[in-house]
Amino acid sequence: MKMLAIITARGGSKRIPKKNIKEFCGKPIIAYAIEAAKKSGIFKEVMVSTDSLEIAQVARKYGAVVPFMRSQKNSDDFATTEDVIMEVVSEYHKRGEEFDYVCCLYPTTPFISGKILKEAVDLMEKKRPAVVIPVVQFSYPPQRCFIIDNDGYAKFKYPQYVRTRSQDLEKEYHDAGQFYIYNVEKLFALKGCIETDFVPIILPEMCVQDIDTLSDWKLAELKYKLLKDEK
Repeated sequence: MKMLAIITARGGSKRIPKKNIKEFCGKPIIAYAIEAAKKSGIFKEVMVSTDSLEIAQVARKYGAVVPFMRSQKNSDDFATTEDVIMEVVSEYHKRGEEFDYVCCLYPTTPFISGKILKEAVDLMEKKRPAVVIPVVQFSYPPQRCFIIDNDGYAKFKYPQYVRTRSQDLEKEYHDAGQFYIYNVEKLFALKGCIETDFVPIILPEMCVQDIDTLSDWKLAELKYKLLKDEK
């Protein structure tokens, strides 16, 4: 079994300039994903897919390889994660390298660990899905959400659950936005359009933080410091 780790780090971050290499608790945030992948010991190679020479330089400093730059086609706002992964795998194929599984890691995932990555790969080998995806439970039941109508009034979107106790509502989860383990054969067979055949690995809420704004960034740093203090 051969596995490749691909860290997808485009250079054109708009809301947080240079987000993928911005310092996070003492080092560039991309370093955490690189180090977790390398410490896991399960990947033949840890590579970074980027269109930025600056990101490539930082990635190499922390032990990743950047054997080629990302194409312009897959460097805009419309390229999907699957587009990028398939481009990388195809390029390795041209170079005579084949992989059974690939792990796509996002560069802004400071909570990721080699242990979680190994658990996710174990799930992939056991269940053989198209994708293993980390998820986190919604902190508040989505069934209790409001919508606001055109007149400015709030109302329950799902009124049938108004009198249902929270503990009786079905648990719902969302993508943790950290990494994905892909079955390469299924990824290409489905042409990157995977809508079913997921196996989840559930993460605790404390280890998940979407980072899109500076406020998100500050929250992530607070969580990271708290977790570090608990160890």
